[in-house]
Amino acid sequence: MIAQLPTLTTERLALRPLTLADAPAVQRLAGAREVADTTLTVPHPYPDGVAEAWIAMHADRFAAGDEAVFGITLRETGELMGVVGLVATRAHRRAELGYWMGVPFWGRGFCTEAARAAVRFALTVWEMSRVTAHHFTRNPASGAVLLKAGMMREGMQRRHVLKNGVLEDIEMYGILREELDAPRGG
Repeated sequence: MIAQLPTLTTERLALRPLTLADAPAVQRLAGAREVADTTLTVPHPYPDGVAEAWIAMHADRFAAGDEAVFGITLRETGELMGVVGLVATRAHRRAELGYWMGVPFWGRGFCTEAARAAVRFALTVWEMSRVTAHHFTRNPASGAVLLKAGMMREGMQRRHVLKNGVLEDIEMYGILREELDAPRGG
């Protein structure tokens, strides 16, 4: 087991551990109504102190092998744009992928690039057999990210989660380790 979360690099991004210095950007970006509305647990408005408490718990959870949460930053500037994370279910050799991207960075492929790197980390470094993800059916852009990241749609669960008092349908996606570098038709 790796003791400290590594930094992953892609063509344009550095996925790195979050620090307490990132808390104001996390609160501002994640707390945007458009971001909070499309995630299950991000609050809106985003209360003071929540980002600091959330960031502070990640190192211990990574050391325990339970999760890996990366700040998505531009390699050139270090600017924080969003977060991508993995939650491990080691007993079943799988991890669940989740992410959010600040509104100013939508539509530029950053989220797909970060998701690909996180999926590769889970399947190769953590040696998981499978990575799963889901999104609200009313957020098809998230489904496009998952497809471009190499995952495939596996189904839908109706009225599966409660968000702001509304039962939401979710789309489910997955990728197996042996599919990581397999060519995709299309």
